[in-house]
Amino acid sequence: MKLYTSQRAPNPRRVRWVLAEKGVTDVEIVEIDIMAGEHRAPAYRDKVGVPHVPALELDDGTCVTESIAICRYLEALYPEPNLFGHDAREQAVVEMWTRRCEFYLANPMMLTVRHSHPALAALEATQTTQIADYNKVTAERFMRMLDRHLAGRDFIVLDRFTMADIVACVGLDFARLIKYRPPEELANLARWYEACRARPAAQAGA
Repeated sequence: MKLYTSQRAPNPRRVRWVLAEKGVTDVEIVEIDIMAGEHRAPAYRDKVGVPHVPALELDDGTCVTESIAICRYLEALYPEPNLFGHDAREQAVVEMWTRRCEFYLANPMMLTVRHSHPALAALEATQTTQIADYNKVTAERFMRMLDRHLAGRDFIVLDRFTMADIVACVGLDFARLIKYRPPEELANLARWYEACRARPAAQAGA
């Protein structure tokens, strides 16, 4: 298999983190320079189908895009350590929190960065400060809820590290490009965040 990725983008990092957590080393990593527009090149689009990273090319030539879909596929191939839940109940609550972390934290943080970092203006039709500001407020509203939820908890869901933790942590890490830090009063969030960033796989996935 081949993983088309970019060190500059947050969504591919989710996949690299999952690979690192599972100790998978037999996937070929192909770097795509999104700042140079390689993801829009005809050869890449014809292969993958969309101008996006990440993309996982299977041995039969099938290409899977969307980071969560790729991670689910990897979970099926390499089930341990489990990141998506063992049974129906666990899978449901991990899915619920993964979606919450993506929709209300990771995606708003990505838009905040993309619409405020000068170097990323090339990725937007129009870089808009109002979009950055609105999404920052949206993300911080969820951070406050997550801080309350993390009281007495080591992880976002279940009693172990899951995909929800990866999605949330990568979203916050991406915002470091604009020197963003979550509000200082969110002590539970800060404790959880530093614990995630201290995991060996977090560095391998960066």
